Amino acid sequence: MLNFPITVSAVAFDLDGTLVETLPDLHEAAIRMLAQIGRPAVSESTVRAYVGDGVDRLVKRLLTGEPDGEPDAVAFEEAAENFRAHYASVLTRASRPFPGAFSTLEVLRSRGFKLACVTNKPARFTEPLLQGLGLTAYLDRIFSGDSLPRKKPDPLPLVHTARVFGIEPAQLLMIGDSPVDTGAARAAGCPVFCVPFGYRGTLPVQALDCDAIVPTLPDLLDLIRIPRS
Repeated sequence: MLNFPITVSAVAFDLDGTLVETLPDLHEAAIRMLAQIGRPAVSESTVRAYVGDGVDRLVKRLLTGEPDGEPDAVAFEEAAENFRAHYASVLTRASRPFPGAFSTLEVLRSRGFKLACVTNKPARFTEPLLQGLGLTAYLDRIFSGDSLPRKKPDPLPLVHTARVFGIEPAQLLMIGDSPVDTGAARAAGCPVFCVPFGYRGTLPVQALDCDAIVPTLPDLLDLIRIPRS
C-alpha cells in the first residue's frame, strides 16, 4: 500500500486509450481493410476490445475474431499491409488527446518531471501522431512497440526508460489503461496508475493491478511529487 503523494522522478504514459483517444481512426482503418479483403465491417466496440498489443495483433484479431488467433500467414501479411496503409491515411483524422492531457503534461514539466511515451504502437504511427496532435514537445523520450526487442507487458520498455533517465524503475511512474501497462509496470518494479477510460475490452478498471485509479489525467497531479534536491 502506497502513501500518497508518492515520490517519483519521471512519468511514462501509454498512448492509445491513455493520452490519446485513437479508437475512431483505428476503427476507420479496420473497416477499410476488411472491406478491401471482402470482409464485413466490425463495430467500434469490437476494435476497442482488440487494441493494446500492437498493430499486428490487432489485425490478427480482426481476421480471426479471437484474442490469440493466428490467421493464414499470407492472408495476414496482405491484411496487415492494407491496414497500415489505411491507418496512415487517417492517423489524425479524428484522434484527439484526452481532456486534460495538455495541461497535465505542462504542469508535470514545470515541476521538473521527466516525461516519456511508452507504447506498443509502431514508431511509423507513434511519432507522426504525437507530432500531429502537438504532444511531442512535452515529451523527453518516445519508445514505440518496435523501438526495443520486446514490448509491454515485458518490463524492458520501462526498465529501459528508467535507465535512459538515469533513475531506478521505482522512480518511474507508469500511467496506462490496460493489463499490458500494469503487467509491464509490476514486472519492472514501477508504480502504476490507471485511467478508467481507454481500451481493455470488458475488463473493469477496478480489476487492474494498479496503485491508483485517476478519473482524469489532471487527477494524478495531486498523487505524486518530485524528490527534494
